[in-house]
Amino acid sequence: MPHFSMHIREEALDGTVEPKLISALTDAVGAVYGEEFRRLVGVDLIGIPQHRRGIGGVPAEIDAPLVTLSMREAAYHLPEIPDAPARLVATTTDALAGVLGEGIREQVIVTIVGVPEGRTGVAGTVA
Repeated sequence: MPHFSMHIREEALDGTVEPKLISALTDAVGAVYGEEFRRLVGVDLIGIPQHRRGIGGVPAEIDAPLVTLSMREAAYHLPEIPDAPARLVATTTDALAGVLGEGIREQVIVTIVGVPEGRTGVAGTVA
């Protein structure tokens, strides 16, 4: 299952942006893997108070989303989806800029994590 964890300043999460972010991140995966993949996407939005986030050794004054997408490693190497990691980074960044504004584009960090086969489980069983 594709899973996003997104760390962002708590102040950016105002009660209206969360559904938009969840939908946009889900759409980003769907744009790469197809519409049927959308139902598998999980999203966690993690707010960090401004004074608890630093960039360059000082508290951050800007929104700088840090996004991690993890799923099975094999999904990043499907022959029918060339350059999947690059496409996921691009669609994820586009999704965040679409919701939070173009001003954050240069601050977005996306990390793609591949989970080796046999190292994930569902309902208590290795999947």
